[in-house]
Amino acid sequence: MSPEELQLLIAGYVLSDLDPEEAAAFEQLLAANPAIAEDVAQMQNALEVSYASPEVIPPAHLRADILNQISSMAAETARRPASTRPFHRRSFSWRSLVEVAAAGLVVALGVNNYRLSQALQTAQSQTMPQYATTTYVLDATQGDSVASAVVTVDPNNLEATLTAENLPPLPPGQVYVLWTVLQQDAPFTVDEKAAILTGVFQVDSQGSASKTIAVPPVYRVGGVVSRVAVTIEDANAPQRHAGSPIMVTDL
Repeated sequence: MSPEELQLLIAGYVLSDLDPEEAAAFEQLLAANPAIAEDVAQMQNALEVSYASPEVIPPAHLRADILNQISSMAAETARRPASTRPFHRRSFSWRSLVEVAAAGLVVALGVNNYRLSQALQTAQSQTMPQYATTTYVLDATQGDSVASAVVTVDPNNLEATLTAENLPPLPPGQVYVLWTVLQQDAPFTVDEKAAILTGVFQVDSQGSASKTIAVPPVYRVGGVVSRVAVTIEDANAPQRHAGSPIMVTDL
C-alpha cells in the first residue's frame, strides 16, 4: 500500500466514510501497525481544530488543486491490477475517493493556515506597542459662550470620537474645524500656526454633534501635541486656517 492510499484510508476512517468491512480491515491493519495510530490521532485532532476554528479559510484555488491531484491519483490506481489495490473487495468509488481526500487536504491546509494566522497575531501583539486612550476637554474661548466639546483619542487605531454641545448652527458655506496644534519644532508637517487639520463637522439644530474621525499619528508620540482647538472656516477651503479658536484646551 502506498503512503497516499494509506492516508486516504486514515481520512476515511476518521471521517467515518468506510463501510463495515473496510473499517474492520483497517482496524486489523491498525492493530498490526501501532504507528498508524499516531497518524489517526493527528488527523482527528486536525479535524477537531478545523471545525472549532472559524478562522480556518482554505485558499480559493484549493478545490481545483485537489481535484487535479485526486484525478491523477485515481488514474494511477485504476491502472494497477485489481489484486494489488487496497481493499479490492469494494474499492472506494470515484465520489468517495474525492470527498475523503479533499476533506483530508482541506483539514490539513486549513489547520496550517489557522496556525500561521495565530502565530502572526501573537507576534504582532507582542511587538506592537499599546497606547493609552486620551480624552481632551475643550472649553469656549468667549466668556458668554456655553459651548463645549470632548475629544477622545485612541492612538492604537488612530481614531477619535468628537462630541460637541451648545454650538450655534452655521450659515451655508461655513464649517467647524478641529485642529491638532503641535509643539514648536515638532518633526511633523504643520501649517503656519503649527496645526494639523484633523476633522470638519457641522452641528444639528440643537447645536450638538457626534462624529468619529481619523487622527494623525502625532497622537502616538508623547509630548508633541500642544492643544486641540476648534475654529470656524470657509467650507470650500478649511485648510486655510483663517479663523480664531472658539474652543480650545491647553494640555
